[in-house]
Amino acid sequence: MSSILTNTSAMVALQTLKGINSSLSMTQSEISTGKSVSSAKDNAAVWSISKVMESDVQGFEGISSSLSLGESTVAVARQAAETVTDLLTEMKGKIVAAQEENVDTAKIQTDIAALRDQIESVVGAAQFNGLNLVDGSSAADVKILSSLDRDSSGNVSARTIDVQRQNLSIGGYTAKAAFTGTTGTSTDADSAALSLSKADTTGVELVLDSSITYAEGDKVSIKLGDKSISYTVTAEDAAQSAAGVTNIIGAGLKSAADALGITDLRVDFAANDGTDETTLTFKVADTDGDSTTSLTQDMNITAQFENVGSGGLGKLAGIDVSTTANAQASLSAIEDLIQTATVAAASFGSAESRIETQSDFISNLTDSMKAGIGSLVDADMEETSARLQALQTQQQLGIQSLSIANQSPQNVLSLFK
Repeated sequence: MSSILTNTSAMVALQTLKGINSSLSMTQSEISTGKSVSSAKDNAAVWSISKVMESDVQGFEGISSSLSLGESTVAVARQAAETVTDLLTEMKGKIVAAQEENVDTAKIQTDIAALRDQIESVVGAAQFNGLNLVDGSSAADVKILSSLDRDSSGNVSARTIDVQRQNLSIGGYTAKAAFTGTTGTSTDADSAALSLSKADTTGVELVLDSSITYAEGDKVSIKLGDKSISYTVTAEDAAQSAAGVTNIIGAGLKSAADALGITDLRVDFAANDGTDETTLTFKVADTDGDSTTSLTQDMNITAQFENVGSGGLGKLAGIDVSTTANAQASLSAIEDLIQTATVAAASFGSAESRIETQSDFISNLTDSMKAGIGSLVDADMEETSARLQALQTQQQLGIQSLSIANQSPQNVLSLFK
């Protein structure tokens, strides 16, 4: 039956052409974006998974940078430990040579001192971006971000590689105390070696703690305004009792302070008599010139104690070949020192190798994740190209079919001629 009101053929052709145009639009979108799933409306589940994986890829790229920084830091520490090992081995040769009786031990001792200074220089310079793993400034492990772990519930946790610091310093802790102006106190909380406080209205009191063990080379330094004084513990000093050592240090500091020639400065020394600590009290004459003394605002004091014998290589401070007995003792000590440096280098080498392996794994993992994301959302361009050709042909046929169907009502006129 023919009808001029309802053109069924045109309706079917139009719907078919709409479907073809919709498929063609999607195909053209895949070609322009390169993705079969470019938004959540294309495939919500796949799009969601791909976005989570893309965020993980970004995280792993950040981890790769962290691993590179950590690897460089550990590499510097390892190189320093290896250099220290070489210097200690060279020092061992000097000590072995000193075992002979017919040698100039004074010159050998000079060479040993130069090597010791070089070791201190190497350890002090072994930092990367301000982080030094061998200077003994901290005992805490260094944590290097190495991975992000995601469980089946979607929870993410960070994983780290812990690198153990190695103490290759000759000196140990450095305690500092400062007193500024005429009011308030400031003392160091890291060590009880010394403290500064306002004794009373007459000055500032420095207390030398006799409960610690002093060793040869330990040093107390004091800065009075723009002038400095210091006292270094000798072997003879260290052989005294704890109270005796602090009394020697206090007396030495008083003599050095008196020799500065600071106008109106007065230093009172109180020895440790077995019931109290060794103290030094610094006073400056009052501005009005009377007998009362006080600390003026510009008389700032900073005190520092350096314990040079408690580092990982603390035995270096006692290396001495001036006598046969000392040379023999030094030979035993240098073996322990070489072992310490060797263990440190091996530890850093193992950590560096682990970081390098993790870095390679993260790089490969990132590539695999990118490939996985691509397999989920990337368009198959060969298939898309073939589909485009077919859809363009279908579109042309659909247009032809719609054109033919639209001419059907015209054929009804021939029935009335």
